[in-house]
Amino acid sequence: MSAKPVPQPTPETQPFWDAAQNDRLCIQYCLDCEAHYFYPRPFCPTCFGENVRWDVVSGRATLHSYVINHRPAPGFEDDAPYAIAQVQLEEGPRMMTNIVGVANTPEALVLDMALEVVFEDQGAMRVPKFRPASG
Repeated sequence: MSAKPVPQPTPETQPFWDAAQNDRLCIQYCLDCEAHYFYPRPFCPTCFGENVRWDVVSGRATLHSYVINHRPAPGFEDDAPYAIAQVQLEEGPRMMTNIVGVANTPEALVLDMALEVVFEDQGAMRVPKFRPASG
């Protein structure tokens, strides 16, 4: 079995990964059109403005879509089957992630279910994943 790959921050993604190391989910916010967006980039994808900042967001989301992977990538053999999901953050953007803390079956992974962010160690990095919301 091989080790899980470790995320490699770029200049554009470094603030995202720095926040994750402190168990905070940060995404960018455009001060011109007043919208959050994800994936990290130096300009707003809506208005192309460069007047952007990083915001700590709630970590609440809903399950938008997923696939259950039964053929794990190298390093993920012990996790199979696992859900590769697209979640819609409460602040608007969608992001790719994994769903944890629930059986990876269609019966347990209900679309639009409420989720909350959790952070898991992956090598020397902490990676945001989502689990069913408590309460």
